[in-house]
Formats: sequence, C-alpha cells, structure tokens
Amino acid sequence: MEKKVSLTLAAALFSVTACTSAVTAPENNMEISNKEKTIAVLNSIETGDQQAVAYINPLQYTQHNLAVGDGLAGFGAVLQALPKNSAKVNVVRAFEDGDYVFTHTDYNFFGPKVGFDLFRFEDGLIVEHWDNLVVKSELPNPSGRTQLDGPVEITDLDKTEENKALVADFVDTILVKGEFDKLTNYFDGDNYLQHNTAIADGLSGLGNALAAMAEQGITMVYSNNHIVLGEGNFVLSISEGTFAGEATSFYDLFRVENGKIAEHWDVIETIAPKEQWKNNNGKFGNL
Repeated sequence: MEKKVSLTLAAALFSVTACTSAVTAPENNMEISNKEKTIAVLNSIETGDQQAVAYINPLQYTQHNLAVGDGLAGFGAVLQALPKNSAKVNVVRAFEDGDYVFTHTDYNFFGPKVGFDLFRFEDGLIVEHWDNLVVKSELPNPSGRTQLDGPVEITDLDKTEENKALVADFVDTILVKGEFDKLTNYFDGDNYLQHNTAIADGLSGLGNALAAMAEQGITMVYSNNHIVLGEGNFVLSISEGTFAGEATSFYDLFRVENGKIAEHWDVIETIAPKEQWKNNNGKFGNL
C-alpha cells in the first residue's frame, strides 16, 4: 500500500470521527453480512478502500489492541505510521457468531504477522475490536504445518453449540484446571493436527512439547477463559494466563470433527505492561 493511500484512508477515518451527525450506513449496508463487512475493513488496511470505513461506528469504537489508541483516531494514527508499500492483508478464515465476527489473517503489518481479530457489531456497525498478533514463523512446525494452512470450509452448522460446549469444557478442564488424566476424552486417539510452531501432531506431540518445556523450566498457565465463539466445526477460545512467567493472551482455534477436537491453530501474545498501553480498555475488556 502506498503511503498516500494510507494517508487517504487515515484522513477519511479522522473525518468520520469528527462527524457529530447520526451514523449513516452505506445504501447496501443491509445487503451484506457482518462477516463480509469485517473482511472489507481488514482488506482496507492494504487497499485504502474508504467505503469500508462506513462499517465502523464513528461515535463508538472501543479498541482493545493495547498498542493502538482508542476510537477511529487511534486506528488512523496506526495507518499513518505504516511504512510505504508495506501493508498486506489476506483473511484466511472468517466466522460469525451472533454479534461477533472473528478472523484468522495473514498480515504484513509492521512486518509479517499472523493474527486473530474479533469484532463486535451493533445495528450492523462495528463497535468493538480485540486481537492477538504474533510474528509469522519462517519455518513450518515439526509436522510440516504452518500457522495458517489447513481446512477453511465451515461445516456442521447444526452442531455449532455442541462444538462450542466441547471446546469450553476442554479449556476449563484441561487448560485451566490441569486435569490431564481426562485429556483423551476430547480426542480421537492420537489423531490431532497441530499448527503451533513448536509442537508436532498428535497428543504424543503435545506431550513431548510440554515435557521439553518442563525440562527448561518454562510454564504455560491458563488462568481464565473469557469467551468461546464458533461457527459450525470451528471454535475460538480466548483466554488469559502466563507463559514463561509473563502475562499472556491465548487465542486458540479448534476444528471439531465427529464430536472430537481434530485440529488446532493458536496465537500466543505477551501482554504489554500497563505503562505502555495506548488505551485503558484492557486486553479482555467486555468479554
């Protein structure tokens, strides 16, 4: 994206922010889904599409990325700071659950990144945003998988609530409470595809990775699960805890098949100390 495009979009954002009249949605606002609006907003980071700005409520946009200022003004400031011709956005997966849309995206945003974004809608407009970002790995994991590859097709829409309940129970029982004797209840034997950059496929791969971490004195603690969202066979869990003793945000995406967890992607982000925050909304505020 050229710098002038970034500045044009940023100017549009500031212009909308300054508007004090009632929010007016585009004429075709009701013709596209919230998922499509979300993808348009994310793609606009690269393309500079000013139409997408109209999908964000200019009078109510709460930001939970702690490195970004609140409201559209904060978003505009980030766009202005992007290096020339640098921004790239490829939304690999997108899901809708009630008023929420969450995405799994391949970014070049101040360098190559992989991210999960969560947006909340009210009356067809985005009013709130959370995310987790991590530097994109140059290498596949021990099983040859990347942070983004794998299935994208949404199936089993009639099993959404059942699949969400399975993941919520897994996160609470295994990750938060640490009842590892129940681990096999959630998987079909050792059939478990893994996209974490450091872990191989299967429960065996997970066990080996945890053992290696323990030998190095590295702990991973899930202290609280904030929300579980899903659409069909894909379920996202957002949790907080610590990794290697540092405050951490865990975004875990699971693919469920026949009532068992079959595949996993994640983004693990260290939470910056409060004195570095550019907004006071909290990493997990309102979840």
